[in-house]
Amino acid sequence: MTAHTDKPASPAFYALMVCLIIMALGPIMLMLATSFKTNLDINDVNVSAFIFTPTIANYESVLCNVLWYERANADYCDPTFGRALGNSLFIALVSTAITLIIGCMAAYALVRFRFMGRGTVSMTTLLMRMVPPAVLLVPVFGIWTFQFGLDGSYSGIILVYVAMNLPFVIWILQSFIVQVPIQLEEAATMDGANPLQVFFLVVLPIIKPGLAAAAIFTFRIAWNEFLLANALSGRSTRTVPVTIVNSITEYDIDWGAIMATGMLLAIPPVIFTFIASKQIITGMTAGAVKG
Repeated sequence: MTAHTDKPASPAFYALMVCLIIMALGPIMLMLATSFKTNLDINDVNVSAFIFTPTIANYESVLCNVLWYERANADYCDPTFGRALGNSLFIALVSTAITLIIGCMAAYALVRFRFMGRGTVSMTTLLMRMVPPAVLLVPVFGIWTFQFGLDGSYSGIILVYVAMNLPFVIWILQSFIVQVPIQLEEAATMDGANPLQVFFLVVLPIIKPGLAAAAIFTFRIAWNEFLLANALSGRSTRTVPVTIVNSITEYDIDWGAIMATGMLLAIPPVIFTFIASKQIITGMTAGAVKG
C-alpha cells in the first residue's frame, strides 16, 4: 500500500487565518491599549501615539467608589461607572436565576404532563421569543410607567428580561428533559420520593448541561441588552451599556474611561461562561464508562 501524505496548506491559507485573527483580536487589543492611555495620548494622532506609558488612571476613575485605597491627585470621584457595573451584575444574575427556576419547571410540565393544548403552548413560547425587543419597547414602557410604576426600578428591568428570555429557556430545556428516562422518575417515586424530590434530586442533576447552556444565553442577553434598559432604568439603576452611551456627549468624550469600562464589561460574561461551560462538560462526561 502506498502511504498518502497530507498536502501542506498554501500560503494563502495562512494569510487568511492571520487576517481573521487580526479582525477578531484587533478591536479588543486596541480597546485594551486605549484603556491604559491618558486622554493626551489618546488624542495624539502622530506615530508616537503607539509609544506611551501605561497608566491605570482610567480604571481607578471607573472604580473609584469601590477602591480600597485613596487615589493620588484625585479630588473628585464619579461613581457612575462603578454603580453601573454593580447594577448590571445584579440584574443579570437575578434575572438569570429567576428565568432558570421558572423555565425548568415550565419545561418539565410541558414534557411530562398531559393536558389540552400542550403542543400549542410549547410552540407559542418559542414564537414569543421571535418578537423583537423594539416592538415591545413602547407598550412595555407605557404599562410599566403609568400602570405599575415599575420604571426606574430593578424589579421592572428584571421582569422584562425574565419575560424576554423565558421562552427560549423553556424551549431549550424541553429537549434535555425529554431525554431523561421516565423509568428513573418512576423508580424514585417507588422509593418514596415526592414529586418535588423527583424533580430536584433526579431530573435537575441530569439536565445540568442544559441548565448551564440556558444560563449562559440568559446571562449574556441580560448583561448586554441596551434598548429596554435605556427606556426602563433610572439614574441609580442604569446598566453599563446605558451608562456608556449616556457618557458620550457633543462636548466631551472620555475615551479612556469608556474603554476601561468596556474591558471591565467583558470580564463577568467570560467568567460566567467559563464556569457554566465546566458544568456542561461535567454533565456530558458524568455517565462515561471506561472501556
